[in-house]
Amino acid sequence: MRADQLVSSNPADWPVAPGWQPLVDDFFAGAVGQRLLGFLQERLDAGAVIFPPRPLRALELTPPEEVRVVILGQDPYHGRGQAEGLAFSVAPGVALPPSLRNIFKELERDLGARPPKFPDPGGSLVKWAMSGVLLLNTCLTVEEGRPASHSGRGWEVLTDAVIRHVANEGRPSVFMLWGSHAQSKRSLIDTSRHKVLMANHPSPLSAMRPPVPFIGCGHFGEARAWRDAQCA
Repeated sequence: MRADQLVSSNPADWPVAPGWQPLVDDFFAGAVGQRLLGFLQERLDAGAVIFPPRPLRALELTPPEEVRVVILGQDPYHGRGQAEGLAFSVAPGVALPPSLRNIFKELERDLGARPPKFPDPGGSLVKWAMSGVLLLNTCLTVEEGRPASHSGRGWEVLTDAVIRHVANEGRPSVFMLWGSHAQSKRSLIDTSRHKVLMANHPSPLSAMRPPVPFIGCGHFGEARAWRDAQCA
């Protein structure tokens, strides 16, 4: 058993910031949460290798009262050693996935930010998460080599509740919705209170294509300008 995979289906083993605890507890006490935990235990008993080891890490590192930016992903990385519980982020020393390379490319083009040093921090976005960027996948576990294998099993009910909480109770924030899956969550967000930025997914398959290419979208600069205006 390796430290980079899930070993328990008990939510008590997945710490979250205190502000998220009531929402998480309510979810796992309900029927959807109980079915999800049962499914995870069945897959673990069957010998499935599941990532990441701490599915709720985004909620551990970014308390609700500190959320300033929300970046939505879809599914954890399904390669060994990649997923660390934060959307688009990989553990230090892991080769950068193509989408993350494009995120750093756009960040450099837009704000002049140099790519992080490799291998540490490399593609780890832990620093972002600890600075108020909620890096939330909408499905929070996956099996090795099987993308979207846990999609539709219940995680989406929890992550939709997280999005609603930020949208309805959190301070005004920037939501970066890249690709059609993330953009499908726009209806959960009060656009009169929050800044919503939409572009194609940073995947090489779509990053340069219409209607809104990710490369050149300028979202990082827009987010900074909007947040500065909120603080003025």
